[in-house]
Amino acid sequence: MESVSLFATPFLVLVIITSGLLAGQPVYEQFVEGAMEGLHICVRILPYVLGMMVAIALFRSSGALDSLSLILRPVCAFFHIPPEVLPLAMMRPLSGSGALAITADIINTEGPDSYAGLLASVMQGSTDTTMYILAVYFGSVGVKKFRYAVTVGLSADLVSFIAAAFACNMFFGS
Repeated sequence: MESVSLFATPFLVLVIITSGLLAGQPVYEQFVEGAMEGLHICVRILPYVLGMMVAIALFRSSGALDSLSLILRPVCAFFHIPPEVLPLAMMRPLSGSGALAITADIINTEGPDSYAGLLASVMQGSTDTTMYILAVYFGSVGVKKFRYAVTVGLSADLVSFIAAAFACNMFFGS
């Protein structure tokens, strides 16, 4: 299997180039044109991504994440959600790498087979980075008004977190 994976990407590139040449397409010129378009998109979405990254850094470093976790602990206790996963539930819609770091910390601290570790893993896999997606995708096409998309995306994340907690409680117990 390792030898197949070593040659899969070069084989795919060779097939694409060969099929383009056989179709009479200017393959290199189209590649350069696509690369320039990608660079323009990167420049266009940079302010959105930069703003989101600054907001995430402020949210984490100000202590707001920890304060919000303390406020929500009684609600989570009612639903059998360990308090260790609250920072993950709040960070996941904002930052994939930040959420992954929190998940790794939960797994290292609580253990991979603990209820908190299992719940963190399911939460990590059942949600997405809503704010990042909105910043990148909407920024790349120039959408300026995305109020309803934020509401729907964050609502979907909340439902996913609740469903993950319900499923983990049902299958693994708390």
